[in-house]
Amino acid sequence: MAGCRMKLELSLVALGKGRLGVLKGLGKTGQLSLEVPGCLLHTHLGTVPHLTQDTLSTLSTLPSVTQITLSNIAEHQEVLEEFKDGFRKFAGLHDTVLYCALHDPATPCPTGHTTNKTVSVWGSGGRIELTVAKFMALQKAVKPDWYQSMADGETWQINTSHKRVRKSVDRSLAHLDECLLVHQKSQELEGVEVFGVVEGGDILEERVRSAKETAKRPVSGFCLDGLQTGSMDQALRTQLISAVTKELPEDKPRLLQGVGRPDEVLASVEAGVDLFEGFFPFQVTERGCALIFNFNISSNPELAVLEPGEDQETAGDSQNNGDLNPDDQTQMTSFEINLKDKRYQGDFRPLVEGCGCYCCRNHQRAYLHHLLVTNELLAGVLLMIHNTAHYHAFFSALRDALAEDTLDLLKRRVLGQTERKD
Repeated sequence: MAGCRMKLELSLVALGKGRLGVLKGLGKTGQLSLEVPGCLLHTHLGTVPHLTQDTLSTLSTLPSVTQITLSNIAEHQEVLEEFKDGFRKFAGLHDTVLYCALHDPATPCPTGHTTNKTVSVWGSGGRIELTVAKFMALQKAVKPDWYQSMADGETWQINTSHKRVRKSVDRSLAHLDECLLVHQKSQELEGVEVFGVVEGGDILEERVRSAKETAKRPVSGFCLDGLQTGSMDQALRTQLISAVTKELPEDKPRLLQGVGRPDEVLASVEAGVDLFEGFFPFQVTERGCALIFNFNISSNPELAVLEPGEDQETAGDSQNNGDLNPDDQTQMTSFEINLKDKRYQGDFRPLVEGCGCYCCRNHQRAYLHHLLVTNELLAGVLLMIHNTAHYHAFFSALRDALAEDTLDLLKRRVLGQTERKD
């Protein structure tokens, strides 16, 4: 759109391998940037769950973009409007880019509450119905650096009819047009970027139509919605993403919503996705688990993690990588270990050998086990520190693998496969 500062500079576009680059021109001054493929910093009301700002600052290589959601913020609209200085200052955030999404990806919300004129978000006080006018008034009060346009995303359920999917695409395009009209007339939103939302459920022709039409609008990037974990298998997701990204301009970023598992991230990057929501470490922490999956394909000690061995085999004991119950995002995956298990009562190793996070440098699995079984709040703090650090280090390794053309090796590491020796 006019005056758009956000610019995606790609250094590598490899068919079937992914895109490598830097998203530049972020923030009010345009001085911040974000490497892609990358993920955003997941927060509840601007705060990373379990962590204070001081604790968070001990983590290196955090992304420059913080995600907030209207599902958390909508009930505070009057306070923000009275405050007048936007959510960043209200929440005491500094030196970060604010991205405002519609729904919290870590919290499933009920469906069946959309109309031609409204969508609903669910806060702590229940359902809040948003018209375009209310949605845009919220954006003016929040004052983000970029936001996701209002959209009808309730077509991810299995067996959604073609008619319902088509209606969601039409509604989302209509919402986008209305949002852009208000946005372009608003002084409060001058310099703020808008991401259009690509819908279409699991129907290829509707996905392509949504992508083509959204790309015609003056948006700065794209959100790929309705493809989240639990909505479809990875093969279908990859097929749909590949078809969509062919219709989108190369110089604008693609953000995939609701997908965070490492195996799904890898497949989605290969299909052309640039950005992900960073909610997966929080979900793992809430289960009382620690991420331990192996992504070490370099000699960099910062990326040194478990070699394939007993922990890789016992993580997610009863299932293989990728075998997640499609209806349950709360179920443990094979990328993590359950520290509530008695086996860790006398395990005096760090969560991950070689990990440089505060938790792994100072504490043992046995201590984390003790904190969890005694319901100590410190358990969540230490687990969130490690899981956040581990997950963001995975994205760093992913970018390195793309740059060095070793993505196949990284995939074998992450999926727990041993390197084939010819």
